[in-house]
Amino acid sequence: MTAAARPAPMPGTTPKPSLRQRTSRGSALADRAATVVLWGTGAFVLLLLGSIIVHFALAAAGVLSLSFLLDDPSGSSLGGIMPVLWNSIYMLVLTMLIAVPVGILGGIYMSEYARENAVTGAIRFAEESISSVPSIVVGLFGLILFVDNAHWGFTALAGALALTFFNLPLMTRLAEQALRSVPQEERSASLALGATKWQTIRHVVLPLAIPGLITGVILTAGRVFGEAAVLLFTAGVGTPPHYDFTNFDLSSPVSPWSPFRPATTLSVYIYKLNSEGLGAFKNQIVDGSAAVLIAMVLIFNLGARFVGRLLTRRMTAA
Repeated sequence: MTAAARPAPMPGTTPKPSLRQRTSRGSALADRAATVVLWGTGAFVLLLLGSIIVHFALAAAGVLSLSFLLDDPSGSSLGGIMPVLWNSIYMLVLTMLIAVPVGILGGIYMSEYARENAVTGAIRFAEESISSVPSIVVGLFGLILFVDNAHWGFTALAGALALTFFNLPLMTRLAEQALRSVPQEERSASLALGATKWQTIRHVVLPLAIPGLITGVILTAGRVFGEAAVLLFTAGVGTPPHYDFTNFDLSSPVSPWSPFRPATTLSVYIYKLNSEGLGAFKNQIVDGSAAVLIAMVLIFNLGARFVGRLLTRRMTAA
Protein backbone atom coordinates (compact mmCIF):
# COMPACT_ATOMS: atom_id res chain seq x y z
CA MET A 1 0.00 0.00 0.00
CA THR A 2 1.43 3.37 -0.98
CA ALA A 3 1.65 6.36 1.31
CA ALA A 4 -1.13 8.07 -0.62
CA ALA A 5 -3.44 5.10 -0.09
CA ARG A 6 -2.91 4.78 3.66
CA PRO A 7 -6.13 5.23 5.62
CA ALA A 8 -6.43 8.40 7.62
CA PRO A 9 -6.40 8.05 11.41
CA MET A 10 -9.75 7.82 13.10
CA PRO A 11 -11.07 11.05 14.62
CA GLY A 12 -10.09 11.46 18.28
CA THR A 13 -7.04 9.16 18.05
CA THR A 14 -3.32 10.13 18.15
CA PRO A 15 -1.19 8.69 15.34
CA LYS A 16 1.80 6.60 16.51
CA PRO A 17 5.22 8.15 15.82
CA SER A 18 7.20 6.48 13.11
CA LEU A 19 10.53 4.70 13.71
CA ARG A 20 12.43 7.64 12.26
CA GLN A 21 10.67 10.05 14.60
CA ARG A 22 11.37 7.86 17.65
CA THR A 23 15.03 7.57 16.66
CA SER A 24 15.29 11.33 16.19
CA ARG A 25 13.73 11.98 19.61
CA GLY A 26 16.06 9.47 21.24
CA SER A 27 19.11 11.09 19.61
CA ALA A 28 17.98 14.52 20.76
CA LEU A 29 17.51 13.31 24.35
CA ALA A 30 20.93 11.61 24.30
CA ASP A 31 22.53 14.78 22.94
CA ARG A 32 20.93 16.88 25.67
CA ALA A 33 22.00 14.41 28.36
CA ALA A 34 25.58 14.36 27.07
CA THR A 35 25.62 18.16 26.95
CA VAL A 36 24.40 18.40 30.55
CA VAL A 37 26.99 15.85 31.72
CA LEU A 38 29.86 17.59 29.93
CA TRP A 39 28.87 21.03 31.17
CA GLY A 40 28.43 19.63 34.66
CA THR A 41 31.88 18.03 34.55
CA GLY A 42 33.45 21.26 33.36
CA ALA A 43 31.67 23.26 36.04
CA PHE A 44 32.79 20.78 38.70
CA VAL A 45 36.42 21.04 37.59
CA LEU A 46 36.27 24.84 37.64
CA LEU A 47 34.57 24.78 41.05
CA LEU A 48 37.23 22.42 42.40
CA LEU A 49 40.07 24.60 41.13
CA GLY A 50 38.37 27.73 42.37
CA SER A 51 37.78 26.25 45.83
CA ILE A 52 41.44 25.29 46.15
CA ILE A 53 42.59 28.76 45.11
CA VAL A 54 40.09 30.54 47.36
CA HIS A 55 40.88 28.31 50.36
CA PHE A 56 44.62 28.97 50.30
CA ALA A 57 44.14 32.61 49.37
CA LEU A 58 41.98 33.13 52.46
CA ALA A 59 44.31 31.04 54.65
CA ALA A 60 47.33 33.08 53.53
CA ALA A 61 45.60 36.47 53.52
CA GLY A 62 47.46 37.68 56.61
CA VAL A 63 50.76 36.08 55.64
CA LEU A 64 51.48 37.04 52.05
CA SER A 65 53.53 40.18 51.73
CA LEU A 66 56.60 41.41 49.91
CA SER A 67 58.78 40.63 52.92
CA PHE A 68 57.42 37.07 53.03
CA LEU A 69 58.54 36.56 49.45
CA LEU A 70 61.94 38.26 49.74
CA ASP A 71 63.16 37.47 53.27
CA ASP A 72 65.06 34.42 54.49
CA PRO A 73 63.43 31.74 56.69
CA SER A 74 63.62 32.42 60.43
CA GLY A 75 63.31 30.16 63.44
CA SER A 76 62.05 32.87 65.80
CA SER A 77 59.72 34.91 63.59
CA LEU A 78 57.54 34.51 60.53
CA GLY A 79 60.46 35.01 58.18
CA GLY A 80 60.23 34.43 54.44
CA ILE A 81 60.64 31.89 51.68
CA MET A 82 63.02 33.58 49.24
CA PRO A 83 65.69 30.81 49.15
CA VAL A 84 63.23 27.94 48.68
CA LEU A 85 61.20 29.93 46.13
CA TRP A 86 64.40 30.58 44.18
CA ASN A 87 65.29 26.89 44.38
CA SER A 88 61.89 25.93 42.95
CA ILE A 89 62.33 28.26 39.98
CA TYR A 90 65.94 27.19 39.53
CA MET A 91 65.07 23.48 39.57
CA LEU A 92 62.20 24.06 37.14
CA VAL A 93 64.43 25.88 34.65
CA LEU A 94 67.28 23.41 35.01
CA THR A 95 65.01 20.41 34.50
CA MET A 96 63.10 21.91 31.58
CA LEU A 97 66.35 22.85 29.83
CA ILE A 98 67.13 19.13 29.74
CA ALA A 99 63.70 17.53 29.39
CA VAL A 100 62.03 19.78 26.80
CA PRO A 101 64.64 19.63 23.98
CA VAL A 102 65.23 15.92 24.49
CA GLY A 103 61.50 15.23 24.71
CA ILE A 104 60.73 17.18 21.53
CA LEU A 105 63.56 15.44 19.65
CA GLY A 106 62.24 12.10 20.87
CA GLY A 107 58.74 13.05 19.75
CA ILE A 108 60.07 14.03 16.31
CA TYR A 109 61.82 10.70 15.95
CA MET A 110 58.80 8.68 17.07
CA SER A 111 56.31 10.57 14.88
CA GLU A 112 58.35 11.35 11.76
CA TYR A 113 61.13 8.79 11.42
CA ALA A 114 60.42 5.64 13.44
CA ARG A 115 58.50 2.83 11.82
CA GLU A 116 55.74 0.94 13.55
CA ASN A 117 57.41 -2.24 14.74
CA ALA A 118 58.31 -4.12 17.90
CA VAL A 119 61.01 -1.59 18.83
CA THR A 120 58.69 1.42 18.75
CA GLY A 121 56.07 -0.60 20.60
CA ALA A 122 58.62 -1.40 23.29
CA ILE A 123 59.60 2.29 23.51
CA ARG A 124 55.99 3.36 24.01
CA PHE A 125 55.49 0.64 26.60
CA ALA A 126 58.59 1.89 28.44
CA GLU A 127 57.26 5.46 28.32
CA GLU A 128 53.95 4.45 29.83
CA SER A 129 55.61 2.24 32.44
CA ILE A 130 58.05 4.91 33.64
CA SER A 131 55.26 7.49 33.80
CA SER A 132 53.28 5.17 36.10
CA VAL A 133 56.19 4.40 38.44
CA PRO A 134 55.71 6.05 41.88
CA SER A 135 57.83 9.16 42.16
CA ILE A 136 59.42 8.01 45.39
CA VAL A 137 60.88 5.01 43.53
CA VAL A 138 62.43 7.39 41.01
CA GLY A 139 63.81 9.36 43.95
CA LEU A 140 65.45 6.24 45.36
CA PHE A 141 66.89 5.50 41.92
CA GLY A 142 68.37 9.01 41.81
CA LEU A 143 69.72 8.58 45.34
CA ILE A 144 71.56 5.39 44.37
CA LEU A 145 72.79 6.60 40.98
CA PHE A 146 73.73 10.25 41.57
CA VAL A 147 74.04 10.80 45.31
CA ASP A 148 75.78 7.54 46.28
CA ASN A 149 77.44 5.99 43.22
CA ALA A 150 78.42 9.25 41.49
CA HIS A 151 79.36 10.79 44.88
CA TRP A 152 77.64 14.08 44.03
CA GLY A 153 75.82 14.32 47.31
CA PHE A 154 72.52 16.20 47.52
CA THR A 155 72.70 18.64 44.61
CA ALA A 156 70.38 20.53 42.31
CA LEU A 157 71.87 18.71 39.32
CA ALA A 158 71.05 15.30 40.81
CA GLY A 159 67.49 16.43 41.45
CA ALA A 160 67.13 17.85 37.93
CA LEU A 161 68.38 14.66 36.29
CA ALA A 162 66.09 12.50 38.44
CA LEU A 163 63.15 14.74 37.54
CA THR A 164 64.16 14.45 33.88
CA PHE A 165 64.08 10.66 34.06
CA PHE A 166 60.64 10.84 35.64
CA ASN A 167 59.09 13.41 33.26
CA LEU A 168 60.90 12.77 29.97
CA PRO A 169 58.53 9.94 28.92
CA LEU A 170 55.53 12.24 29.44
CA MET A 171 57.12 15.06 27.45
CA THR A 172 58.11 12.71 24.64
CA ARG A 173 54.67 11.15 24.44
CA LEU A 174 52.89 14.52 24.40
CA ALA A 175 55.31 15.87 21.79
CA GLU A 176 54.68 12.83 19.60
CA GLN A 177 50.92 13.28 19.86
CA ALA A 178 51.19 17.00 19.07
CA LEU A 179 53.27 16.30 15.96
CA ARG A 180 50.98 13.50 14.79
CA SER A 181 47.99 15.84 15.04
CA VAL A 182 49.39 17.95 12.18
CA PRO A 183 47.50 16.96 8.99
CA GLN A 184 49.47 14.84 6.55
CA GLU A 185 48.41 17.19 3.74
CA GLU A 186 50.66 19.89 5.20
CA ARG A 187 53.67 17.61 4.96
CA SER A 188 52.77 16.50 1.45
CA ALA A 189 52.38 20.09 0.24
CA SER A 190 55.76 21.07 1.65
CA LEU A 191 57.50 18.06 0.13
CA ALA A 192 55.80 18.72 -3.21
CA LEU A 193 57.29 22.23 -3.24
CA GLY A 194 60.79 20.75 -2.99
CA ALA A 195 61.47 21.01 0.75
CA THR A 196 63.46 18.29 2.43
CA LYS A 197 62.02 16.19 5.23
CA TRP A 198 63.87 18.12 7.92
CA GLN A 199 62.88 21.47 6.39
CA THR A 200 59.26 20.28 6.39
CA ILE A 201 59.50 19.29 10.04
CA ARG A 202 61.21 22.52 11.05
CA HIS A 203 59.18 25.05 9.06
CA VAL A 204 55.78 23.33 8.74
CA VAL A 205 55.19 20.59 11.29
CA LEU A 206 56.75 22.18 14.38
CA PRO A 207 54.99 25.58 13.99
CA LEU A 208 51.62 23.91 13.54
CA ALA A 209 52.27 21.65 16.54
CA ILE A 210 53.18 24.50 18.91
CA PRO A 211 49.84 24.52 20.80
CA GLY A 212 50.18 20.81 21.56
CA LEU A 213 53.86 21.20 22.46
CA ILE A 214 53.02 24.06 24.83
CA THR A 215 50.45 21.83 26.50
CA GLY A 216 53.14 19.19 26.96
CA VAL A 217 55.51 21.74 28.44
CA ILE A 218 52.84 22.99 30.86
CA LEU A 219 51.92 19.50 32.06
CA THR A 220 55.57 18.54 32.47
CA ALA A 221 56.45 21.78 34.25
CA GLY A 222 53.49 21.38 36.62
CA ARG A 223 54.78 17.98 37.70
CA VAL A 224 58.31 19.34 38.09
CA PHE A 225 57.28 22.42 40.05
CA GLY A 226 55.14 20.53 42.52
CA GLU A 227 57.29 17.41 42.88
CA ALA A 228 58.57 16.60 46.35
CA ALA A 229 59.22 12.84 46.65
CA VAL A 230 61.94 12.74 43.98
CA LEU A 231 63.75 15.75 45.43
CA LEU A 232 63.68 14.44 48.99
CA PHE A 233 66.35 11.89 48.04
CA THR A 234 68.34 13.87 45.48
CA ALA A 235 68.28 17.64 46.07
CA GLY A 236 68.20 17.55 49.85
CA VAL A 237 65.90 18.60 52.68
CA GLY A 238 66.79 21.56 54.84
CA THR A 239 66.47 25.29 55.32
CA PRO A 240 68.70 27.03 52.77
CA PRO A 241 71.05 29.76 54.01
CA HIS A 242 71.03 33.34 52.82
CA TYR A 243 71.88 33.45 49.13
CA ASP A 244 74.30 35.98 47.69
CA PHE A 245 73.08 36.48 44.13
CA THR A 246 76.27 38.31 43.21
CA ASN A 247 78.23 35.07 43.67
CA PHE A 248 78.41 33.62 40.16
CA ASP A 249 81.00 30.97 40.99
CA LEU A 250 79.33 27.78 39.75
CA SER A 251 81.79 25.64 41.72
CA SER A 252 80.89 27.31 45.01
CA PRO A 253 78.59 25.23 47.25
CA VAL A 254 76.86 28.39 48.50
CA SER A 255 76.31 30.13 45.17
CA PRO A 256 72.59 30.28 44.27
CA TRP A 257 73.56 29.80 40.60
CA SER A 258 75.53 26.59 41.15
CA PRO A 259 73.94 23.23 40.25
CA PHE A 260 76.35 21.49 42.63
CA ARG A 261 74.69 22.57 45.87
CA PRO A 262 71.67 21.33 47.85
CA ALA A 263 68.43 22.88 46.64
CA THR A 264 65.38 22.54 48.89
CA THR A 265 62.36 23.53 46.83
CA LEU A 266 59.12 25.08 48.02
CA SER A 267 57.16 21.83 47.89
CA VAL A 268 59.87 20.00 49.86
CA TYR A 269 59.96 22.88 52.35
CA ILE A 270 56.20 22.56 52.89
CA TYR A 271 56.65 18.83 53.53
CA LYS A 272 59.51 19.52 55.95
CA LEU A 273 57.48 22.03 57.94
CA ASN A 274 54.44 19.75 58.14
CA SER A 275 56.50 16.76 59.27
CA GLU A 276 59.16 18.38 61.45
CA GLY A 277 58.21 22.01 62.02
CA LEU A 278 57.64 23.06 65.63
CA GLY A 279 57.72 26.85 65.39
CA ALA A 280 54.86 29.09 66.39
CA PHE A 281 54.47 30.30 62.80
CA LYS A 282 54.52 26.88 61.15
CA ASN A 283 50.91 26.91 59.96
CA GLN A 284 51.14 30.45 58.62
CA ILE A 285 54.30 29.64 56.68
CA VAL A 286 52.75 26.46 55.26
CA ASP A 287 49.59 28.29 54.15
CA GLY A 288 51.56 31.14 52.62
CA SER A 289 53.97 28.77 50.87
CA ALA A 290 51.10 26.70 49.43
CA ALA A 291 49.41 29.84 48.14
CA VAL A 292 52.64 30.99 46.50
CA LEU A 293 53.14 27.55 44.95
CA ILE A 294 49.65 27.56 43.44
CA ALA A 295 50.11 31.13 42.19
CA MET A 296 53.44 30.24 40.54
CA VAL A 297 51.89 27.27 38.75
CA LEU A 298 49.00 29.41 37.47
CA ILE A 299 51.37 32.18 36.36
CA PHE A 300 53.57 29.70 34.52
CA ASN A 301 50.59 28.06 32.81
CA LEU A 302 49.08 31.35 31.65
CA GLY A 303 52.47 32.68 30.59
CA ALA A 304 53.29 29.55 28.61
CA ARG A 305 49.97 29.70 26.77
CA PHE A 306 50.51 33.38 25.98
CA VAL A 307 53.99 32.67 24.62
CA GLY A 308 52.60 29.73 22.64
CA ARG A 309 50.02 31.97 20.94
CA LEU A 310 52.70 34.52 20.06
CA LEU A 311 54.96 31.82 18.60
CA THR A 312 52.10 30.32 16.62
CA ARG A 313 51.18 33.68 15.10
CA ARG A 314 54.79 34.54 14.29
CA MET A 315 55.80 31.17 12.85
CA THR A 316 52.60 30.57 10.88
CA ALA A 317 51.88 34.20 9.97
CA ALA A 318 48.32 33.70 11.25
